[in-house]
Amino acid sequence: MSTKGKQRRIILDLAVTLDGFVEGKNGEVDWCIMDSEMEFTNFLNQIDTIFYGRKSYDLWGNYAAENNDSEKEMWEIIQRKEKYVFSKTRKGLDNNAVYINNNIVEEVNKLKKKPGKDIWLYGGSSLITTFVNLGLVDEFRLSIHPIILGEGKLLFNDIKKSSHLKLIKSRTFSSGVVQLIYHVNAN
Repeated sequence: MSTKGKQRRIILDLAVTLDGFVEGKNGEVDWCIMDSEMEFTNFLNQIDTIFYGRKSYDLWGNYAAENNDSEKEMWEIIQRKEKYVFSKTRKGLDNNAVYINNNIVEEVNKLKKKPGKDIWLYGGSSLITTFVNLGLVDEFRLSIHPIILGEGKLLFNDIKKSSHLKLIKSRTFSSGVVQLIYHVNAN
């Protein structure tokens, strides 16, 4: 969590399959394991802002779980966060989000300098690629799930330059998920 005088960080926190996919070929994420051992709520308490691509926002930006009480609570916490949507087509703001259409580096740096907690780079994959290519991701939290899909939407596609990372922490869960947390090395 950011402290006074410290700049907010952009954190990519994402589930990924062992073969590098974030979605199945039809957009499915039913392979994603969510259990209390992973303490996802702790991560949600570390952030106060979420960055979405337009497609991801359309799917998940106002999502409300219906059945599972713990899932309902998680999505209620997510929906209370400040939201920014990066889009080439949609402009302005709606009741729940502000749209950013251009000057990504400048707009993101302004938001990072505002007081507050860290920022979750939610996705989708084209927004993640843009942020990685622009050097805007400060921390990678990848939860590797014990499944091989064989096809789908890759996490990293069309990356233009290498990024040197430093492993900060790794955790293994009884579900078989392995979480890796990397910081970007400043070279």
